[in-house]
Amino acid sequence: MQSMRVDKQGNTKMRKIGIVGAGQAGLQLGLGLLKNGYQVVITSNQTPDQIRNGRVTSSQCMFDRALENERALGIDFWKDAPPVEGIQFSLVPGGQTAMQWSSRLDRPAQSIDQRVKMPRWMTEFEKAGGELRIADVDMAGLEALEQECDLVIVASGKGEIGKLFQRDETRSPFDKPQRSLALTYVHGMEPRKEHSAVNFNLMPGVGEYFVFPALTLSGPCEIMVFEGIPGGPMDNWANVKSAQEHLAESLRILKEFVPEEYARSKDCVLTDDLGILAGRFPPTVRKPVLALPNGAVALGMGDSVCLNDPITGQGSNNASHCAAAYLTAILEHGDRPYDAAFMQATFDRYWDYAQFVVGWTNNMLLPPPEHMVKILARPQQNRKVAHWFVNGFNDPRTYFPTITDPALTDAFLAEAMGAAA
Repeated sequence: MQSMRVDKQGNTKMRKIGIVGAGQAGLQLGLGLLKNGYQVVITSNQTPDQIRNGRVTSSQCMFDRALENERALGIDFWKDAPPVEGIQFSLVPGGQTAMQWSSRLDRPAQSIDQRVKMPRWMTEFEKAGGELRIADVDMAGLEALEQECDLVIVASGKGEIGKLFQRDETRSPFDKPQRSLALTYVHGMEPRKEHSAVNFNLMPGVGEYFVFPALTLSGPCEIMVFEGIPGGPMDNWANVKSAQEHLAESLRILKEFVPEEYARSKDCVLTDDLGILAGRFPPTVRKPVLALPNGAVALGMGDSVCLNDPITGQGSNNASHCAAAYLTAILEHGDRPYDAAFMQATFDRYWDYAQFVVGWTNNMLLPPPEHMVKILARPQQNRKVAHWFVNGFNDPRTYFPTITDPALTDAFLAEAMGAAA
């Protein structure tokens, strides 16, 4: 059996996988491995209760292909959560809406506060026979885990241990943060009239603001996501000293730069005092194989090796697709050793998908070239282009090569306009 190995004494034993990090990637992979007969230990630096009672960690809007990975494992426990049914795009220079269009997703997206999701998955992991250890794992801890397990995977997200992986200069064009980031979880927002959606607002020279429905500890909510250009008028979070000040700064930004969004948000209240977050980081791709001092190797996964800016809403989707790719690679590998070549090939399997997400996201952080301006403007006149662009969030590979070449962009738009005519 692929989940078994023969030890040095000739005894047949179940293959054991160690995973550092109990987030979207680590838990999804761990649960998948358990279902396929592997022994799995996951380390977390927080207990389920600490996660549940702690601060929000992300906005995590997940599209249908990523949600399908959860459905396939039977861990989609929130079927009644508020759906995200579409995406609206608005261009708002100087506080005035210059362009606005929207389209529906073919299948709805969903956002579950990780304070709700991860404790439930941790409980399910233990119920399924997995071993959950509460520990801060450092390099010595990695070496100890490697001695115990056939394969060690680091899925620690933005944690310190993930930074041990070497930055891949060829795939990381930015060496500093491109946006000042903030999240605000709120109740009391006036619902969007047409259908639920991610409302994405682009404010030239200022940054981006998007908002969408989600499920948090206290029920349905909305998540405000602020992406301010560093040093610009949306980059004031360092001066915010309390939860109420964070909410006030959120509303100030909306009132000044996105008045339409302020109109439906002015009566909002925080879901809780820990439903806020602010920070910044450079988008970074790291090399997936970590050499340990004892000569062994560990494999990076998720944000440890592919940390995306949230501007395209792909972070949790990336983590899910990475876990799915790694699960397939491990199952196909059978009883062979998990050496550095296996680890590189496993990451390459994921990179076959992730390279398109990274390319698209990094380009969205820069001033758009003329052909991208056309793509963002044309949906206002053409439903086919709007539908194509909106549903590309579910699978960003569909944008390529159209968005990479002005000639291909023009041909695509001409075809869409011809079909409409």
